[in-house]
Amino acid sequence: MAVQSWQESLKAARKTSLLQEGRRKVHYLFPDGKEMAEEYDMKTCELLVRKWRQKNTLGAPGQWQVEVGEPAPSPTVVLDTDHIKESSSNPIFMRKDTKSSFQWRIRNLPYPKDVYTVTVDQTERCCIIRTSNKKYYKKFSVPDLDRMQLPLDSSALNFSHANNTLIITYQKPKEVLAVEEELQKELKKMKASTDGDVDCKTQ
Repeated sequence: MAVQSWQESLKAARKTSLLQEGRRKVHYLFPDGKEMAEEYDMKTCELLVRKWRQKNTLGAPGQWQVEVGEPAPSPTVVLDTDHIKESSSNPIFMRKDTKSSFQWRIRNLPYPKDVYTVTVDQTERCCIIRTSNKKYYKKFSVPDLDRMQLPLDSSALNFSHANNTLIITYQKPKEVLAVEEELQKELKKMKASTDGDVDCKTQ
């Protein structure tokens, strides 16, 4: 999907908007049945949450998949009598954008900054985090660039480390900023419900 066609599909989506607790919550229903839900800070217009879902093979709505925002808590796995659950000290990977950049945070990574390298893999269209002590490895894509078929640019990527958190920042290309600006204009023109009763059903 190129820049133009992603912009077109945003326009073609059936949108409903709700203003609640200082957030603008927007629900998109695309012609192919996919749904996207976004939440913006009403003061700054920053994207706080974006999640997707699509119908399963039986036509029932699937689970929401979080793209931006706090990941959904994973269910505690209990194995027989040994109550094994995910350790709270495991690294937690989440995306939290700013107006000008995509940003990912990985909490619970205590190693100093010089242990990490973050690179771009053009063929696999992903970013890769490695540590020289072999304690952490992660590949992740940038769905926004995939949707617009934009190349990954290693010069747009940088990272910092503070408070046991690795922060990776990727400057948004001008094409992404233009689409986001256009979308904000459209969302501001939309009539928004404030009573919590939003109809998201298909017609």
